[in-house]
Amino acid sequence: MAKRKGAVEDMVAGRLPSPEFWLGRRVFLTGHTGFKGGWLALWLHMLGAKIQGFALPPSTVPNLFTLLGLESIIGHEIGDVRDAVAVQNAVQRFSPEIIIHMAAQPLVLLSYEQPVETYATNVMGTVHVLEAARRCDETQVTLIVTSDKCYENHDVIWGYREHDPKGGHDPYSNSKGCAELVTSAYANSYFAPALRALGSVRAGNVIGGGDWSRDRLMTDLVAALLQGQPPALRAPGAVRPWQHVLEPLSGYLVAIEALAESRAAGAAWNFGPAPSSEVAVAEIAEKICGFWGGGIKPIIDDTTNRGSEAQFLALDSTKARRELGWLPRWGLDDALAQTVSWYREWQRGADMREVTQEQITRYCGGSVAQPHKFAEIA
Repeated sequence: MAKRKGAVEDMVAGRLPSPEFWLGRRVFLTGHTGFKGGWLALWLHMLGAKIQGFALPPSTVPNLFTLLGLESIIGHEIGDVRDAVAVQNAVQRFSPEIIIHMAAQPLVLLSYEQPVETYATNVMGTVHVLEAARRCDETQVTLIVTSDKCYENHDVIWGYREHDPKGGHDPYSNSKGCAELVTSAYANSYFAPALRALGSVRAGNVIGGGDWSRDRLMTDLVAALLQGQPPALRAPGAVRPWQHVLEPLSGYLVAIEALAESRAAGAAWNFGPAPSSEVAVAEIAEKICGFWGGGIKPIIDDTTNRGSEAQFLALDSTKARRELGWLPRWGLDDALAQTVSWYREWQRGADMREVTQEQITRYCGGSVAQPHKFAEIA
């Protein structure tokens, strides 16, 4: 791909995860079979952490978990966060220093079809993880991952800040708001007196290779382009804070490092892109089609509206910049180009663990640690 002004090589300097901190750390990661969880599991492995995953089986074929061969390099347990006993037992067996809770029902439209399952997973699943964390003496830091949709959204033109009211008009968004309230209650009731760290993090619409979840823009775009068909857009005017998946993941890891040092309970951070990356669905689709090549153009499909979604949603990440030194490193065009490149590599049959490791290393400017043999699972 031709080099452009503002390409990956011209990254903005910002704090990155410390290999020294993560080397040998015992990390319990829920949701490792998902899109974001798969990227994070591989990155943690590259940093030298010892990871135990806990999640349902991958929900799609193909899926990132299988393509990366994660089962061979991390601990892998099939389990459901809705099962309190299973979560408790898994945490006690592994005795993690750090718990990262990413398992979720992550889809807005599916939440309209399955509201009970959505609340059971996103709210009670969070309760179960927090219960297990507070009862494990070895656990020093727990991080709860929610969503930008946890905020009570009034379609305002400014980004939401961490102290803004939580809410949500659809079951998914509301469940994430509830998960934040649960986390705050546990921080105040159980974690602060014991000086064990607990925080929550929120990010925007993430893109990147390896996502095949239904009703997501990038998934729909790539599926159509792989077939040589024009992609159909459900909500072309909706504006979202688009960012590559590595952006918020870097923020999550940096936040854990800060929590380990401060032992704070109840801290929260937004990890959103620069305002220039807050653009409409139609513009994203046009850019993706341009990077893909072949002259394909997206079309509008207003017959697929199966639920109300906010038209504008953005995050203010000032707190993360000031407290953590975190900054977005890839602009929108970089994020889109890397995403297209990943799927093109997959299309030609490349080794996707190598491709994904290369993108992580590139994101880090070549400073990420290399995979450690001690973290491999026989």
